[in-house]
Amino acid sequence: MGLRVYRVTKYDPADRNEAGHYDGPENVDSDHGPVEAAYLASVAAFAEEAGITHLTIRDPEVSGFVNFGADSPIDGHGLAGLFPPDLTGYHDGAQVPLAVALELVRAMLRDNGAWCRLEAEDQFFVHVGYDQYVYVGSALRCSQAVALTQQRGLFAEPINQSPYDPQLDEDDSARRRPADDAFWAELNALISRQGAVLLEEGYLSNASRWHRITLDEVSPTRSRLAPRARLLIWPDLSTDVDAALAGLPHDGLIDIVWQNLRGDIASLTVDEAEYPAVPAMLAEARAVLILSCHEDERTPLMAAVMPDTDGVLRARWMP
Repeated sequence: MGLRVYRVTKYDPADRNEAGHYDGPENVDSDHGPVEAAYLASVAAFAEEAGITHLTIRDPEVSGFVNFGADSPIDGHGLAGLFPPDLTGYHDGAQVPLAVALELVRAMLRDNGAWCRLEAEDQFFVHVGYDQYVYVGSALRCSQAVALTQQRGLFAEPINQSPYDPQLDEDDSARRRPADDAFWAELNALISRQGAVLLEEGYLSNASRWHRITLDEVSPTRSRLAPRARLLIWPDLSTDVDAALAGLPHDGLIDIVWQNLRGDIASLTVDEAEYPAVPAMLAEARAVLILSCHEDERTPLMAAVMPDTDGVLRARWMP
């Protein structure tokens, strides 16, 4: 981004070894108290000195089947009170005021389950890493914010680049297909041949909504999709539930998608330890689809990412 980048932590640089690893007495958990407050005050000071009043949520996610944080995620992923229960407004490209952005930083410091990059394009960013590491980038020097950070007992160290800089991500832009009119026309043709398909709407990383769609339902479903959502098209659910259960793999993670007698569609990720409970779980299912979570075994019929209203594809994730 060409910004000045600071690593903001509670870890004294004097306690780092020759490899740069911290060997001091501080632990990796949030204290949910004065140290956490110091982090938030530091981020606020950097933003205010840079003239930032709003930040854009980028690459948002919630906790999934596997969690690598120091603490266990909580119900609601730390987003309760910031967004509605269905997380409307928490999506890639959503702009939030600084006060909300600071609460997102708090949730990330606590490993509550939510994570995102917070950015003001070409001007400012906040990235929260593991173990209470916060990275702030600014187009301005922010010397007053650096001083305030130190006054509150934290350390603001200049570094070359945030390890969460999106430029470090693998560039798969050539493989990202926009869900434009051509995509929807192709989907219509596919449904004409097959009768119905299953659409997986990845509205966040680790969070999906499922839609069984026929030709009549394509347009209304399209209008309800989350901004910048990842769209994966799968074969229709099978009404032969017994045959689907008989085809369970011997081991590994799988996604089970099923439709109940009321027509509602739900999904769950399970591993081999939970396979014995699957038949009872699907006792009232009228149709089901089982998908492997192994990338080389998980090939959708079609894939695309929702562009913005101006037709530009800005979401960075792969379909």
